[in-house]
Amino acid sequence: MTPAAPSSAPGAPVAQPEINWTMLLLGFAGMVIGQFMAILDIQIVAASLPQIQAGVGASADEISWVQTAYLIPEVVMIPLSGYLSRLWGTQKVFMISCTGFILMSVATGLSSSIDTMILFRAIQGFVGGAMIPTVFAVAFTAFPPDKRVTASVVMGLIVTLAPTVGPTLGGHLTEWLSWRWLFFINVVPGMLVLFLVGRYANFDKGDPSLSKGFDWFGLGLMAVFLMSMQFVLEEGSKNDWFADTSILLLAVAAAVTGPAFVWRSLSYYNPIVEFRAFLNRNFAVGWMMTFTVGAALFGGTFLLPLFLGRVRHYSSAEVGTTMVVSGLAMFATGPFAGRLVRAVDPRFLMFGGFIMVAWGMWDAHAVTDDWGFWQFAGVQALRGVGVMLAMIASQQVTMSTLPPHMVKNASGLVNLGRNIGGAFGLALLNTSLTTNTALHMGELTSRISQSDTAVQEMMGGMSGFFANSIDPEGAAMKAMYGILHQQATTLAFGDAFAMLAVATAVAASVTLFARPVRPGSVAAGGDAH
Repeated sequence: MTPAAPSSAPGAPVAQPEINWTMLLLGFAGMVIGQFMAILDIQIVAASLPQIQAGVGASADEISWVQTAYLIPEVVMIPLSGYLSRLWGTQKVFMISCTGFILMSVATGLSSSIDTMILFRAIQGFVGGAMIPTVFAVAFTAFPPDKRVTASVVMGLIVTLAPTVGPTLGGHLTEWLSWRWLFFINVVPGMLVLFLVGRYANFDKGDPSLSKGFDWFGLGLMAVFLMSMQFVLEEGSKNDWFADTSILLLAVAAAVTGPAFVWRSLSYYNPIVEFRAFLNRNFAVGWMMTFTVGAALFGGTFLLPLFLGRVRHYSSAEVGTTMVVSGLAMFATGPFAGRLVRAVDPRFLMFGGFIMVAWGMWDAHAVTDDWGFWQFAGVQALRGVGVMLAMIASQQVTMSTLPPHMVKNASGLVNLGRNIGGAFGLALLNTSLTTNTALHMGELTSRISQSDTAVQEMMGGMSGFFANSIDPEGAAMKAMYGILHQQATTLAFGDAFAMLAVATAVAASVTLFARPVRPGSVAAGGDAH
């Protein structure tokens, strides 16, 4: 058949007979596996940092860089990948990204020192970052309009499940084999990705003319801005924010280069990132919702395991068993979300999804130090269902009303928004936990009087329990401090859950500012400004 003539009209239908479904589905499957690997690797080391620390002889401060070094360069590649896909074509960019990711995974696993591990992790995050947004672009360009929701559901499952199962999978791999297999495990699926993408994912061609006048200055501004901001968000709460000189200097660098990068992108004739997508009202609102989804997704995935580890002293396997409810809820919701988004205005699904997350997080603000699997089951189910509904609906609202030539660039902006939202969420939650733990500790200790009869009896009983120690009274005081600190920490977690609930409830109201989207038009696409 003669190919349909290209049209600039948004949402121009793709002729069904021209689609080779075998090529499309196998190529897309390969890209989805690559995307899963790249997102999984952010969190897969979370439960195994002590073992990695012992294996490479790192200090407590240095070992946190195994995660941070991956995230900081990744945020630069995510928006850059849209430009590279337009320049070289999606297939070539994905193949280069996956090859580099596999090589750096092996190099990281073979590392014998923390310095080489941090270097290889940084390169791994940078090259692997291109595998995340390119899948989104393919879902909204290669698939016919009536199948885009299904592709979006698949991506939503990957984006939500990968960070959820990462710590659990990593903990079990370290327990069964060794921490080096956290990285070696990428080799076999990576080879499968290279085969599928190389053979079946020839979805588009690049435009070599874009290489003329490449904006190196804009790239430099973007790199400094995003890397500085990511560093500040990742490390700020650990270093008392602006009391630390390096945090302050990098915050200033981000504040200066951020506006400069936006100005450069808007004024240069061949910008790396096109911000014109934000003129589309639905894209702008959808981007804000994606930002909030990132905070809700990564924030919940951060708070629950941390509480179970710090307060309940669960092992990584026990944490994984408790967290599985959230993943199961997301997985079960995916197919229904796909059907609902075809039948209901996506704005209402976003609203309902965020309200469910807020409800679950608000229930968790009453957490006590004896909460375990069953107490968190309802919380996680609400959060899992809500995040999935909000994510699928926000993807449709954000991407489906853009003209096709903006989709590749916009997919990078959307994924960047989710990552930055997660970073902002974690920074705020970390700071909240630190500040409120100290605040509640002060409140609890101020209410305890040494002259109180009940306190004296309790201390006497504890001193008797530690009678065989060298300093029974000192041991009793230490035990009392531990009890108070556990209660203060629990109250601080309750405050953090409440903060997440309020933020998602506010986000729910913002969803109504998007333009009304008829369910049928979501699948078909369009250009609603």
